[in-house]
Amino acid sequence: MSATRRSLRPQPAGSMSYARGDGGLGGRRGRRGRAQRGSRYRENMTDTLGGIGEGAALARIFPRLPAASAALVGPGDDAAVLAAADGRFVVTTDMMIHGPDFRLAWSTPHDLGWKAAASNLADVAAMGAVPTGLVVALAAPADTPVAFLEAFADGLRDGCAAMAPGCGVVGGDLSVSATLTIAVTAFGDLQGRAPVLRSGARVGDIVAVSGPLGHAAAGLERLFGEGVVAGEPVAVPALRGNADVMAQLAPTPPIADGPIAAIAGATAMIDLSDGLALDARRLAAASDVALDLNLAAIGSKIALTGGEDHSLLATFPNGTTLPHGFRAIGRVMDGTGVLVDGAHYDERGGWDPYADWNGGRG
Repeated sequence: MSATRRSLRPQPAGSMSYARGDGGLGGRRGRRGRAQRGSRYRENMTDTLGGIGEGAALARIFPRLPAASAALVGPGDDAAVLAAADGRFVVTTDMMIHGPDFRLAWSTPHDLGWKAAASNLADVAAMGAVPTGLVVALAAPADTPVAFLEAFADGLRDGCAAMAPGCGVVGGDLSVSATLTIAVTAFGDLQGRAPVLRSGARVGDIVAVSGPLGHAAAGLERLFGEGVVAGEPVAVPALRGNADVMAQLAPTPPIADGPIAAIAGATAMIDLSDGLALDARRLAAASDVALDLNLAAIGSKIALTGGEDHSLLATFPNGTTLPHGFRAIGRVMDGTGVLVDGAHYDERGGWDPYADWNGGRG
C-alpha cells in the first residue's frame, strides 16, 4: 500500500487465506468495552454502543454488510476463509482517524464507510488485482449511536457495490476508544497475472493516469473556506451538492481500471493517495528512473499536488494503445525524481500527516 494519510488542511495550489479477528465483526469472542443516505443515521439517536453493548450492536450491523463472493466462511466465526484460486492474494491495510483523516462535522458515517472502502480498494487495484474482501476494525466512543455504525456499514456496502462488485466485508473487530478510528485490511485476486509493482517503470514508457486529479483537494479547500466558523469545522449541507466536495468526502476511484491496466501491459502502477507529485516520486524512486510530467495534460497546480482522489498512476511501454480510462500525462526518463515540463520539481507535492496535520478535529 502507499503508506499514506489524507490531508485535512488545504494543500498548495486453489489456496485459501485466513483473516484472523478475535472478536467484533469477524469473531464470536468480542472484546467489551452517499450524500442523501449519509444523514439517515440521525433518525434514531437513542441507542448507543455503550448502552446496548457489543453483541447487540453487531447483530444490527451484520445484516447491512456486503457479502464477498470469495468468502467460504464469512463474519460470525473466529476467522474468515477466502477462496484464493490463484494460489496468491494481495493484501493491504489503511487507517482513518478522526482529526488527521476526517472531520465529523463534514463527513457522514455513510461517507466514512464509502471512503474507507475506496482507499483500500484503490491499493488493491494498483497492484493489478481484483478486490475480494475487506476486514474492518472500528474503535468508537461509548456514546456513539448504533445508528452511526449502521450508516457506516451501509457506506461500506454501497461503496463495494459501486466500485468493486463481489467484494464484501468478511470480518473485523469492534472496540471502544475516545477517538473514532477505522482500520481496514483489503484482499485481492491477481487472477493468474503478475502483480504490477512500483518498481517496473522503464525509460521511454508512457506515464498515464486513470481517474480525476485535484478534485478532492479542491473540495477540501472549499470545506476549509466555507465550512469553518471561529476556527471550528461546521456542517454546511449545501456544500454536499458540490462535486469536488463529494470527491473529498466520498471518492469513487476507477477500481476496475487496475486489472485492465495490468492486462494491457502496465509496467508500474501506484494509487494516488497523497498527491500526484509525491506519489509519482515514490514510483520513480522504486523504479530508479525519472518521471517527466506535462502540466498542460495534468491540468493545474492543485491537480499536481492535491491528494485523496485515489486515481491510478501507471506506466506503459512506448507505443502501447492506452486502455480505456487512461490518459497520457508524461514520459519515463533517465534520471531521478519528478520533472514538470522538463524542470525538476523539488516541492514535496503532497500530504505528510506528521508535517501537515494542524491538530484539529471537529
